[in-house]
Amino acid sequence: MSQKRIAKELAELTESPPEGITVELADEANLYEWKVYMDGPEGSPYQKGKFLVKLSLPTGYPFKPPTVSFATRIYHPNITNDEKGSMCLGMLRADEWKPSSKISAVLQFARQLLSEPMPDDAIEGRIADQYNNDNNRYREIAREWTRKHAMAE
Repeated sequence: MSQKRIAKELAELTESPPEGITVELADEANLYEWKVYMDGPEGSPYQKGKFLVKLSLPTGYPFKPPTVSFATRIYHPNITNDEKGSMCLGMLRADEWKPSSKISAVLQFARQLLSEPMPDDAIEGRIADQYNNDNNRYREIAREWTRKHAMAE
């Protein structure tokens, strides 16, 4: 059941990807590991950046949520700013995940988060404080990290 659903969702995402998102398998032989390229949304400090996002699907998908992490380092309140790049998304928590949710919705939500961080649900408290209290500095550092880590030379 899960392989059929994953293959169908992959085909849909490849044929008509959401704006600013490109999807491919990390390894042709493994349906459960995806590489997602996400363009930084216009008007955000991530604009002009291209971020590599790893999506791992559990064998229990769609009954268990996928894991989404940024392979490209990013300065963001909802994404750990270490090499893991773990993402804090409410809809990906086991208790909030719905089997009817689709991967495209997860990816669109993740990209939306780049435009509109959710500091109240932050994984990086210091960045969330900065986002709330010194937004100009937050944007400046986020742009700097985007230039450094997410832009093709």
